[in-house]
Amino acid sequence: MHPRIFLAVGAWLLGAGAATGGSLVAVSLLGQSLAAPPTQQLTVSAVNRALASESKEPTPAPTRTTPTPTPTASPSPSPSTAPAAMPGGKLLVSAGGSVVAGCGPSGAYLVSWSPQQGYQVEDVVRGPAARPSVTFMAGSSGVRMVVSCAAGLPSAVISTVQGDDDGGPGDD
Repeated sequence: MHPRIFLAVGAWLLGAGAATGGSLVAVSLLGQSLAAPPTQQLTVSAVNRALASESKEPTPAPTRTTPTPTPTASPSPSPSTAPAAMPGGKLLVSAGGSVVAGCGPSGAYLVSWSPQQGYQVEDVVRGPAARPSVTFMAGSSGVRMVVSCAAGLPSAVISTVQGDDDGGPGDD
């Protein structure tokens, strides 16, 4: 009777090992087919190069599908009503977050902004202005980025700020 018990325990262990191994192989193959391929994290200089090359690419002229003009077509917008062409911008990074900023004829402007994890965006002055800014807050302290243009290139002055996060009267 002992040989039967050893045979049964051995068969059970062999089956459990095969099932576990097969499950691990199946899960690893399943994860590879469903997961996105690994991506490369870009550096600040790589983003700035990509933005610079994007702004240098000429935009193709729109093509006309009908060769004859229609009488109801509106005239081309005058320079005063047409939006100014603004290049892609430059990435500026701080401990609280990052902004993509650009320079135009009316001053500096913020194209976009993104807080770091744990920070929230507060007090955005998008521009165009002489000194557009954004404040990234984490609790009662934060980081303020003030952008300006020199020789057509945006740069930021970064400073730390203290907020009023005491929950006292007047806070809603």
